[in-house]
Amino acid sequence: MPYWRLSGFYLFYFASLGALLPYWGLYLKSVGFTAQDIGLFMAVVMGTKIISPNVWGWIADHTGKRMRFVRWGCALGAVCFAGVFAGSHYWWLLLVMVSFSFFWNATLPQFEATTFTFLGNHTHRYSSIRLWGSIGFIITAAGLGHVLHQLGINTLPLVLLILFVGIWGMSLLVPEQAAGHKSIQNRSLTSVMKQPRVLALLAVCLLMQMSHGPYYTFYTIYLEESGYSPSLIGWLWALGVIAEVVAFLLMHRLVPRLGVKLLLWISLVLAALRWLLIGNFVDSLAVLVVAQILHAASFGIYHASAIQLIHQYFSGHHQGKGQALYSSLSFGLGGAIGSFYSGLIWESMGAPTVFAIASISVILGAVVSWIWLRPDMTHVKEEVAS
Repeated sequence: MPYWRLSGFYLFYFASLGALLPYWGLYLKSVGFTAQDIGLFMAVVMGTKIISPNVWGWIADHTGKRMRFVRWGCALGAVCFAGVFAGSHYWWLLLVMVSFSFFWNATLPQFEATTFTFLGNHTHRYSSIRLWGSIGFIITAAGLGHVLHQLGINTLPLVLLILFVGIWGMSLLVPEQAAGHKSIQNRSLTSVMKQPRVLALLAVCLLMQMSHGPYYTFYTIYLEESGYSPSLIGWLWALGVIAEVVAFLLMHRLVPRLGVKLLLWISLVLAALRWLLIGNFVDSLAVLVVAQILHAASFGIYHASAIQLIHQYFSGHHQGKGQALYSSLSFGLGGAIGSFYSGLIWESMGAPTVFAIASISVILGAVVSWIWLRPDMTHVKEEVAS
């Protein structure tokens, strides 16, 4: 299975995310929607992850045709998103976002399971494949700021549709056998879910992504209202993902030295610091740069650590369902709660309060992680001794 076929899918998928997250709020604002409306629309995009990955994960694991459902999800997601060109009325656009995100959000967890299944005992190579998704995000987040400034924000839906079609095209290049169907153990999903470490991990992931809700929904609007240009905003988004790429490249060295559980805890602590910096120092470009570099921890190290633990805890024929649960409870439920609450209080309480709540959320996650996931300090002691 060629490395570039897997990497190409991530490139296009996260390129679409690099267009959607930084700029979709601006598009919605340009067509007359309020902060509460924007918060709800983004919550819908996150919220469909609660249901769709689990439905598709169950079907894919039981049929053994994971890539078939990835392809259908990519195709139907693009078709549904095309409905945005038919109008921008509230209920119509809400319907478009629900239907599009239902299919789009179902594809990535199954593709993640495909990647891990293909890698087998070489899961340390995941970061080197996944980093191409980060590169795709950087290209669109940085490049679109200038393009939209020149051509107008109304160009965004067309750019997104082209990227969604590109995702579908890349899915066609990955053969079904890459998803392989391994049954390492026969434990029921219920018995896996009852384990304290699994429940703790899922809770930590939910709290982490809940803290990201205000960032994904209002960061661009926040900076624009503070006087930053669209091009600079795009580069700040890109800087965060460049830092994420560096984190992915270093993970194969960090894991043996610190262990994934300690790395997960460190990422939570640094995420709490990041939200406080963004919420309280928006007038300082230097501080914002530091905050964006911390994306290396709040997403790069966090995601690489969490997804390895998910792969470890949900082994065998539960791979697809495990990835679906990770996506639905963290990026789905957590992201939806974060987007929704931030939309409700953004105008009344202001950015410092919204990001303070985000920081408290992730600190709670750090406490849960330290108590129930028990970071292994042996790695650190051995490193110091050597």
